[in-house]
Amino acid sequence: MNKLINTIAFYDYLIKNDLDTFYGVPDSLLKDICAYITFKTEPKKHIITANEGNAIALAVGKYLATAKPAIVYLQNSGLGNTVNPLISLADEDVYKIPVLLMIGWRGEPNVHDEPQHVKQGKITLSLLETMSIPYVILSDNYEQEIHQAIESMKLTKKPYALVIKKDTFTKFNLPSNQSSYTLTRESALEFILSKTDSKSVIVSTTGKTSREVFEIREKNKDNHDRDFLTVGGMGHTSSIALGISLSTNKKVYCIDGDGSMLMHLGSLGIVAKNANANFKYILINNGSHESVGGQPTIAFDINIPNILLGLGFTSVFEVSNLKDLSNQFNLFHANPKSVLIVNVKQGSRDNLGRPTTTPQENKNSLIDFIINH
Repeated sequence: MNKLINTIAFYDYLIKNDLDTFYGVPDSLLKDICAYITFKTEPKKHIITANEGNAIALAVGKYLATAKPAIVYLQNSGLGNTVNPLISLADEDVYKIPVLLMIGWRGEPNVHDEPQHVKQGKITLSLLETMSIPYVILSDNYEQEIHQAIESMKLTKKPYALVIKKDTFTKFNLPSNQSSYTLTRESALEFILSKTDSKSVIVSTTGKTSREVFEIREKNKDNHDRDFLTVGGMGHTSSIALGISLSTNKKVYCIDGDGSMLMHLGSLGIVAKNANANFKYILINNGSHESVGGQPTIAFDINIPNILLGLGFTSVFEVSNLKDLSNQFNLFHANPKSVLIVNVKQGSRDNLGRPTTTPQENKNSLIDFIINH
């Protein structure tokens, strides 16, 4: 078994080798190195992107301006978002642009993980091979492996991947940068679920939001038949909810997160254009990718209400405490094509569990609920 890599030493070695620019979407397996990158790197040389393809494009631009590769970090589930820019821009048959990928290997074969990561874990290495991207599984011999990556990129002008297993880096906690909000996401969800009737459908976003929805149902001894827990496919929650709402008369509540919303923001324009009155969009905003380490999003730095209005929603209600949530919820509910934004603080219970139903069980029970009840 390899020794843990010292996070600070690893970062310093990258900087020593002129690898000083970082773009990407945070990953739980990379949370320690991502935290240190956030802590140590000047803002213009480290950008947490909306999605992984966005990060590849930034790296392409960096190379065009400097002839130096950037580092793009991501969870392997985000490889799908990188495929187009990797093979239609950076590839050796097109522009030949080197990018150093740091990929968290969720779902590594023979390592227990959540069901949404199993297939991606199985195909991660073969997907890189299909794209003709050389790679190494990072070990405590990282200095030689990074040197190998640099030499490969110099020689081939191709991307190169460092595939990173669970428990590779030593711990580094990003200093807390809490917002002033006091409302917790779980408290907000408890209120929202209490206001939805037993004939309505809930579609909840990836990560801790869906975990909390499941646990609230358990606590209330309620069934899970009307909930779709979007455990994978980050950024697609609103599109799934729209697809359901266009095919049923039931009310469909989409409970999204800020990171998910930003990942495929254009989808919300399609949602607003096509949504019927039975579609209800709720955004829980804590300004972070909390489920994968708490790295910040830009959600508190942009005017989300104006953006959503510009995309075609007719009204936006924004709250940050239970009193206002209670006061505004009925107005939100009564207005078609409206949005409810709930600003919350980061954090969840230490004992927060995970859904005990399988994705297939979740799917089958929801289909039965929509069609037969």
